[in-house]
Amino acid sequence: AALVDHPAMALISATGSTAMGRTVGQAAAKRFARSLLELGGNNATIVAPSADMELALTGCAFGFMGTTGQRCTSLRRLLVHRSVYESFVPRIISAAARLPIGDPRDPANLAGPLIDGAAYAAMRDALADARAAGATVHGGERIAGPGQGVYVRPAVVEMSAQTGPMLRETFAPILYCLRYDDLDEAIALNNAATQGLSSSIFTNDLREAESFVAATGSDCGIANVNIGTSGAEIGGAFGGEKETGGGRESGSDSWKAYMRRQTSTVNYSRALPLAQGVRFEL
Repeated sequence: AALVDHPAMALISATGSTAMGRTVGQAAAKRFARSLLELGGNNATIVAPSADMELALTGCAFGFMGTTGQRCTSLRRLLVHRSVYESFVPRIISAAARLPIGDPRDPANLAGPLIDGAAYAAMRDALADARAAGATVHGGERIAGPGQGVYVRPAVVEMSAQTGPMLRETFAPILYCLRYDDLDEAIALNNAATQGLSSSIFTNDLREAESFVAATGSDCGIANVNIGTSGAEIGGAFGGEKETGGGRESGSDSWKAYMRRQTSTVNYSRALPLAQGVRFEL
């Protein structure tokens, strides 16, 4: 708080929760300082009927289970076309059930522990809310692991509607799955989250891909085609919209956020040109 209030701090760059961002942004705005905020993400992937299903399976599995679901770009919501849902989602469930989990220093393990017990409590509560809403939960239980770490089985949650915990970010390996019937519906579901960090679509239909990345498509700062929500952003302009904060790190234009723009006019003549051609004589 002291740094945010310090008059020498012209720009505050902060990464964290949306709640943290509101506090930082409001404190900075009181003295007209700028803030560059990278906040929450409730990221979605659309799997279209034309998708390369092997590619989509790998991208979605890594997206929600990689880093044990504790990454701002982790996949949280999976929107699968009704025609391929019954063949695709069971494969995600099977992959989650077989994921090698343990000491992350062992290359044989693909996921490590949650950060602490509070993260597990948040995951457990989110799954309880999903069950109360009528969802079917696969996995999500705490499992044994080395040391004092908190290890969990990733959870795949089949939802009948996008509601409750599906629209809240829980920093844990939870994947909410939902059927859709047409692309406009899927894009609307993607955009319904209050956060707008990362999004992706798996499709081999050029029109669908173009629609997704168009101005009327995904409203997120990152919109990927045939790659997941997580991991491809290195080197790009990283950041999101809405409750994700709107700032950008990395990428070709991000340096501008750290600069102060100044306009300078230097007159090398002995005459004084006036604005709009005004003649002013003493």
